[in-house]
Amino acid sequence: MTNPRFLQIHTLTPYAAALLNRDDAGAAKRLPFGGSIRTRISSQCLKRHWRRADHEWELKSFDPGLSLRSRRIFSERVALPLIGEGFPAEQVVAVVGAIQALLLGESPKAKKEKKGKAAAGTDAEADPATLVEALETKQVIVLGEPEVAYLREAARTLLRDPAAEADPVRAVTDWAKAGKANLAALNKGAGIDAALFGRMVTSDHLARCDAAIHVAHAFTVHAQELENDYFSAVDDLAQESGETGSGHINTTELTSGLFYGYVAIDVPLLVSNLGHDTALAGQVVERLIHTVATVSPGAKLGSTAPHSWSVLVLAEMGGRTPRSLANAFLNPVPLRGGDVAAAAVERLTTHVAALDAMYGAGDERRVASILDGSEALGTRLPLGDLAGWAAGSVAANGRAE
Repeated sequence: MTNPRFLQIHTLTPYAAALLNRDDAGAAKRLPFGGSIRTRISSQCLKRHWRRADHEWELKSFDPGLSLRSRRIFSERVALPLIGEGFPAEQVVAVVGAIQALLLGESPKAKKEKKGKAAAGTDAEADPATLVEALETKQVIVLGEPEVAYLREAARTLLRDPAAEADPVRAVTDWAKAGKANLAALNKGAGIDAALFGRMVTSDHLARCDAAIHVAHAFTVHAQELENDYFSAVDDLAQESGETGSGHINTTELTSGLFYGYVAIDVPLLVSNLGHDTALAGQVVERLIHTVATVSPGAKLGSTAPHSWSVLVLAEMGGRTPRSLANAFLNPVPLRGGDVAAAAVERLTTHVAALDAMYGAGDERRVASILDGSEALGTRLPLGDLAGWAAGSVAANGRAE
């Protein structure tokens, strides 16, 4: 295939007696679709577990590693190490605060609050950890380790400059003018997961990464199956003293279901975000396919062991606009009187055939599955071979636009 534009990944994954993703009330997340309520797993939940997973196909082992996502990057990863090197805490906060304001922007209200925190820390003769709290951001920000190291070194250089002690804001402004392109030119500096899932920045000095990987909320192909689980915890010492009853009683929701998942990868954008490294992009795609198929959300991990692998992975590679196959399940698969998984495969096969009849068959397809009938969706391969095919296509033909 010449220059694939998009790689699409579709999965069917079963879970039994689990609470995979909870809402603010502790209940299973839901989704109304096709006139029935489905159990849902949010894309944020899925991406978080894919990013942080520890397994042989983990994403975080790539150079330069994962991005840092925190409100405390400037305080704990930039300012505190410099204070530990012996630079005066107040001067460090002033210089790092000026860098932070230049990179992230600062409203008059935020500026006033920062000054108030810094003043309070000085009046109380606070320890450095308290003083640098003024550098905590209101929202979680995303920076890569190379970017953090660059900012720390820049602050270190400025702290040695007498001009920065007299007027840190002006010194930082002059530093930015002199090296405006340095941060933006950091190759893959934002971190591997920012290259995949994106980050939004408004600064002229940081590289913005549009998400190259689009992740849909997973949902059950059938109506929600839900059980309110009553549970108790025994108080061992109370039992030994002859007391009866329980030390704790509560209820929680447990759900079961076959989930449809969907991921679309913008191949040229992924290559661009990874510094135009097609080989790395191929490796990322290979690991991502394994990760999507085998890494589960971890809610109630100890009490439900929600470990499940996908029973079907369909990959489509081509140049056409991506489209989900969620509408194959617009009418929920019946839960009674048949094999839900087999019915889901039939739904997918019928829906794909209908789309091909309407729009034409333009993409190459590979499928890995344990379910009969799935070979109608595409060339059937073991998952490793499917992932290798996708990786090879990206590495050989991917190009940044």
